[in-house]
Amino acid sequence: MTSQIHNAQAASSITEEVKLIPRWSIAVAALAFVFMQYLYWVILPAYRLAYHVRPIAAPFGVRFYFALSWSTLAALYVLMVGYVSRDAPRRNMSTRLWTVICLAMPGGIGSVLYFLLRQPVVALCPSCGTSIHTEFHFCPQCAYQVSAACGNCYRGVRVTDVYCVYCGHGLAEDNMPSRLRAFHS
Repeated sequence: MTSQIHNAQAASSITEEVKLIPRWSIAVAALAFVFMQYLYWVILPAYRLAYHVRPIAAPFGVRFYFALSWSTLAALYVLMVGYVSRDAPRRNMSTRLWTVICLAMPGGIGSVLYFLLRQPVVALCPSCGTSIHTEFHFCPQCAYQVSAACGNCYRGVRVTDVYCVYCGHGLAEDNMPSRLRAFHS
């Protein structure tokens, strides 16, 4: 039962991340895929015929594999740039800088760097408006409790938990704010 809940939460978070990909990126990725197919099946054979280049005859399956794999990689590259352009502002990172890095560094190295160096998601404190990381349980400026936390070990808990999974403390005993307690059953 708990593994099903965990799988559902993971699928939900993946869905939320995929929704960050902008429509322009999806359209450009589709164009990149089609262009790469056109390059492999029309332009390159015409070039070989026009300049009498005698290539080594590759089997159709190999040509199909390379056309499909390079087209897919080009489309994924464009989708990744689109994702970075929408994810960077959520993390208080420079959108232009990371988009340029992703475009300029070959082979997707810029995207890998982005994922290695990206900051946590930033939100605003509902009480004072300070930018805080989403993993914070309390605002560092006004001590407003922004998420459920154990009253004993102060680690994060789900609002539906009855006991802390880290120390076993009964969460019903805590003085959780009513806005968080409303979710706690």
